[in-house]
Amino acid sequence: MALTTSAESPIPVSEISRLIGGWIDRLGSVWVEGQITQLSRRPGAGVVFLTLRDPSADVSISVTCFRRVFDAVSEVVSEGARVVVYAKPEWYKGRGTLSLRATEIRPVGIGELLARIEQLKRTLTTEGLFDPRHKKPLPFLPHRVGLVCGRASAAERDVLENARRRWPAVRFVVRNVAVQGAHAVPQVVTAVEELDADPSVDVIVVARGGGSVEDLLPFSDEQLVRTVFRCATPVVSAIGHEPDTPLLDLVADLRASTPTDAAKKVVPDVGEEMARVHQLRDRARHTIAMRVEREEHGLASVRSRPVLADPYGMVEVREEEVEALVDRSRRTLRHRLDHAATDLEHTRARVVALSPAATLERGYAVLQKENGQAVRSPDEVEPGEKLTARLASGRLSVVVAGE
Repeated sequence: MALTTSAESPIPVSEISRLIGGWIDRLGSVWVEGQITQLSRRPGAGVVFLTLRDPSADVSISVTCFRRVFDAVSEVVSEGARVVVYAKPEWYKGRGTLSLRATEIRPVGIGELLARIEQLKRTLTTEGLFDPRHKKPLPFLPHRVGLVCGRASAAERDVLENARRRWPAVRFVVRNVAVQGAHAVPQVVTAVEELDADPSVDVIVVARGGGSVEDLLPFSDEQLVRTVFRCATPVVSAIGHEPDTPLLDLVADLRASTPTDAAKKVVPDVGEEMARVHQLRDRARHTIAMRVEREEHGLASVRSRPVLADPYGMVEVREEEVEALVDRSRRTLRHRLDHAATDLEHTRARVVALSPAATLERGYAVLQKENGQAVRSPDEVEPGEKLTARLASGRLSVVVAGE
């Protein structure tokens, strides 16, 4: 029921604590799964104190149980173990704290954990988180590499040393986190999100050395897998050894068998790249030399042809033909001119023979009136009319006599 309170009529702390305890007492027992992060077994004490933590979130709760309940599983349960407890929420009114009173504790076996991981794998596969189409290519030469690993771990040393040995100019942004235990998942998730938000980081490497199945469980956590899937920056998974395959390997853009292998895949080898550059230069020189040589052979072949080997030969042959045609033209023209001259002489002789001047030369005369009209008949003149007689060598004036 809702309480009616005000600044003038508040309720005491003891009363609100009592009411909260009454509400919590109504809750029934539940099965709770978590990882033991703290374990207190005081000698002679009849109660064992535990701290149970959610492996995927930064949330924990206190658990108490009678010694006989814990002794039943004490040989297989210790700090860091995954357990399932059957407990009822309890409210300690004096300190105002909530805890769970466990009546049964069961360790979560490896087989059960692996079965859960397999089920999660099938679920995430159905959602498409492991689809190769979502894989992003790694940059050829990253300017800065984000590295998520344990503090002062062999994995960190292997990645840094091998990467710098291959490409001395590579730069790293290292995030040291817990790589096993209850704090591993939230710390790794936070580190990956920070590096993904850093625009200077071109690729992220999550590295951890080998370990037991329990040690590698954080890297199959659903929250971590989904975080890596959402990353815009390419992620490389380098967890454990070659046989180890946590779910992080499946969602990452590239899986490396070991941290050393990750260093080899993230940055190129400067020696190999220099050798490749020299090899490509040699191939380019050889290709260009062969091309030039082929073109020289082609040019020499073209130049060896008669038309180019003796370019004036064709002109000289044509010159002789032109000269012969010119001579032939001249002879033809001269022959025609001679023939035309002969025809002209014959025509001139005929014209001269038939001309009036020639007739006059033979003693004839032409009578012309004053207007120059030639007289052809006596009827054309009148008695006493003056005429002009045109002779071969001059003119005479004559008068027509009367009858």
